[in-house]
Amino acid sequence: MTRTIVESASKTAIIGFDQPFCVIGERINPTGRKKLARELEAGDFSTVMSDALAQVAAGATILDINAGVVYNSNPNPNETEPPLMQKVIQMVQNLVDIPLCIDSSVPGALEAGLEVCKGRPLLNSVTGEEDKLELILPLVKKYNVPVVAISNDDTGISEDPDVRFAVAKKIVERAADFGIPAHDIVVDPLVMPIGAMATAGLQVFELVRRLRMELGVNTTCGASNISFGLPNRNGVNAAFLPMAMASGMTSAIMNPMHSLEMDAIRAANLLTNNDPHGGVWIKANRVPTPEGEGRERGGRRRRRG
Repeated sequence: MTRTIVESASKTAIIGFDQPFCVIGERINPTGRKKLARELEAGDFSTVMSDALAQVAAGATILDINAGVVYNSNPNPNETEPPLMQKVIQMVQNLVDIPLCIDSSVPGALEAGLEVCKGRPLLNSVTGEEDKLELILPLVKKYNVPVVAISNDDTGISEDPDVRFAVAKKIVERAADFGIPAHDIVVDPLVMPIGAMATAGLQVFELVRRLRMELGVNTTCGASNISFGLPNRNGVNAAFLPMAMASGMTSAIMNPMHSLEMDAIRAANLLTNNDPHGGVWIKANRVPTPEGEGRERGGRRRRRG
């Protein structure tokens, strides 16, 4: 059974076919968040800290860390992003103890993050482009970490699911050339917006099944992509996630602060026997007993009837 091990200094997260769905919290990312970007540029980490704590409290299994800020004073990410990545990682791992996912398109920032990250983080990401394979896979091997493999290459993102599968297969095979096992590859088959492509959901469900059966790899996605441009995005996402899980998807990069989506994941874990005895579901949905109700002084229950 394929299992991808991701670790912090004290905790282990397992992404696997026989494991509860892995929620990778996406909030520590300045992309599309102008306030966070301004804070990071000014050396203010208050939102990073609050987002880290809130996501863990909401049920995130892993935290994604992206430090891709475009500095007005120095717009070169190869110079500015690596030191910022290290600062954010060090701050987050001193605050929470769950594993991290180092997220950047800048190879220097990925390695800078690997140098200071404790445990065995997930690396995000490598694509099928030859230059990226030659830069990123040696890092994966050197630091012995798992990596997200995104199913696009030099030709861009194909709308043909067979092409996206072929790119994923290529990455898995090239990784094997570096001595990287398939269980350390977590494939992102790329979720298209359902509002722009009516078959986007069906495509990704079939791709996930193929990736599991033919390549034996774990899978992930940017879950909110499916609902881009639609009203009530949380409703669409909450329907998509259990369907993806039933098809074999084992993780998603998503916002754990959306309770509707987290409830859908917990219910799907229960229904797929990945929540032993329903413990997580019951704990999340137990109605708290008001203080003093149902008990007398001394801890004895009131007699009813």
